[in-house]
Amino acid sequence: MTGNNIIDDVVGGPVRHIPVMLNEVLSCLQLSRDVNAVVGSLKIVDGTFGAGGYTTAMIEAGADVMAIDRDPNAIRDGASLVKEYEGRLLLVEGEFRYLDQLAQENSFLPVDGVVLDIGVSSMQLDEAERGFSFQKDGPLDMRMSRTGVSAADVVNTMQQGDLTRVIGILGEERKASQVSRAIVREREKLPFSTTLQLAHLIEKTLGRRATDRIHPATRTFQALRIFVNQELEQLGEALFAAERLLKAGGRLVVVTFHSLEDRMVKLFFKDRSGRQEGSRHLPLVNHKDATFATHGKGLLKAGRDEADMNPRSRSAKLRWAERNETPSGKMDMSIFGLPNLVSLDSLQTVGGG
Repeated sequence: MTGNNIIDDVVGGPVRHIPVMLNEVLSCLQLSRDVNAVVGSLKIVDGTFGAGGYTTAMIEAGADVMAIDRDPNAIRDGASLVKEYEGRLLLVEGEFRYLDQLAQENSFLPVDGVVLDIGVSSMQLDEAERGFSFQKDGPLDMRMSRTGVSAADVVNTMQQGDLTRVIGILGEERKASQVSRAIVREREKLPFSTTLQLAHLIEKTLGRRATDRIHPATRTFQALRIFVNQELEQLGEALFAAERLLKAGGRLVVVTFHSLEDRMVKLFFKDRSGRQEGSRHLPLVNHKDATFATHGKGLLKAGRDEADMNPRSRSAKLRWAERNETPSGKMDMSIFGLPNLVSLDSLQTVGGG
């Protein structure tokens, strides 16, 4: 598999996963497939390995890559790439919130770039047994790491008020109270165990018109996935970990797919680039030395051709910035304004996770 073949496969027919904004990611990392790359000239951490689309292209462009994924299936499926690239790919099972620790433990230093592609992968959506999607019936699971509290545990044990907040905030579902009330009423009759069981209840509760762009269960499923995998907390910690890890001149590139994640990345770069809000007539308060420099708006979106070819790319936003020599600042998760939701650890595991 080569970086060029990734694009050729997309043109020639469907593939399991298409890396979004691949050319833009390579450009932001100062990599190019159009030149004779110097092998091993850059060390890049791919914090969200998935199917290896970014990783493969970066290696083909000359970089050595340490790729991280908490999904054991992704690690298993990536073993062939590790063998193919003979020492140029280090594949590590773990959470990307610890990417700086993992790089140090594996002596993968110094690091020239970190790339994060946030969200669920196409392979996970396609596998009914993972429970991420209601396109096919499967167990209501959604755990990327295959351990801990599942989505079924959440809908079967969480208090109604807490469930309303999770669905309303993380799923941006305006009718969250109706959905949570229906879930609590239904689970008293029969606990939830499958994706279609939940999707059908939500469709019955909210109704569905022919003009609806998305299925009425989409936002609730998004909320459960984000909550079960603690995706916002993971992202916040990963951004700070990248700041600690990158050498001066290194690039942090993040691709997101919905507003909650993009807002976090935007706030992080704003905080770490020293930009201040307020009146120009008043002195700065709690000024922070910049650790990153952004260039222009620091925001890219998929071009029209890619959006037409890969619908998933239409909602993608890419933000990037360059690390400077200033020592890392203190990790301050408060800059993200994350919602105060019930603790995942407080929920009862009833599904045998």
